[in-house]
Amino acid sequence: MLTIGIVGPLGAALRQLLEFAWLQTRSCAFAIALMSGVAASTLLPGLPVARYDLLVVYGVLLTLLFWLRGWENGRDVGVIAVCHVIGLAFELVKVSLGSWSYPEPAVLKFAGVPLYGGFLYAAVGSYICRAWQLFDLELVRYRPRSTALVAAGIYINFFSHHWLPDARWLLAALLLAVTAGTSVRYTVRGVRLRMPLALSFVLIGFFLWVAENLATYVGAWRYPYQMDGWQPVGVEKFGAWSLLISVTFVLAAVARSRRERGKAVAPEAGTK
Repeated sequence: MLTIGIVGPLGAALRQLLEFAWLQTRSCAFAIALMSGVAASTLLPGLPVARYDLLVVYGVLLTLLFWLRGWENGRDVGVIAVCHVIGLAFELVKVSLGSWSYPEPAVLKFAGVPLYGGFLYAAVGSYICRAWQLFDLELVRYRPRSTALVAAGIYINFFSHHWLPDARWLLAALLLAVTAGTSVRYTVRGVRLRMPLALSFVLIGFFLWVAENLATYVGAWRYPYQMDGWQPVGVEKFGAWSLLISVTFVLAAVARSRRERGKAVAPEAGTK
């Protein structure tokens, strides 16, 4: 890490900000590696294997690397796998409705969706799991059941709004309601800090929107208005990501709570 020679409160604040940025970068390691692979794949010469198929292999190898190196444990990999599956389900519906497309051919492609598409959602799951560990996250006044119900409604609405009235604004209000008073405690340079959970969703949603712009620029997928040349992703996707991240967060929270319960029970199981 870089150190700053400025002393006093300003220097301490800058060092803490740098440490926060470094921990965030480490949390994004899987996503950075995945997007780097997608970008690098556009530079490959003509190969007998489709680019999308190569990216499936690359995503599997990345997952194995993170697991074998201990950067993600078995529960984290489980969360990432679930994110992959629900992401593919999301992609199958959206691509079938023409919301976006994967225009290149591939063998590992079903109903217009390459299997590597699920790794884009797995990367978000990896970020949440890594951040939970690196920042030593702790939830305060978290309402697991009501938050999970609203998150499930948000996920379903991203499908159903194509046939039924779009309830995202109602769901956004409900998400604010169930997370009111809920905060996330995290540690940076030994200092325990706090952030409202709803604010963290907004901030993550913003950076996911930025990442989506980069991803479409390197050809990860295409929106209809990008088929004749890249254009920025609509700002409405920022709001969509801010809502959708709640689904991944709930999954990670469930895995984390089970892990903590397991740690609490383990000593008791060994006593006589």
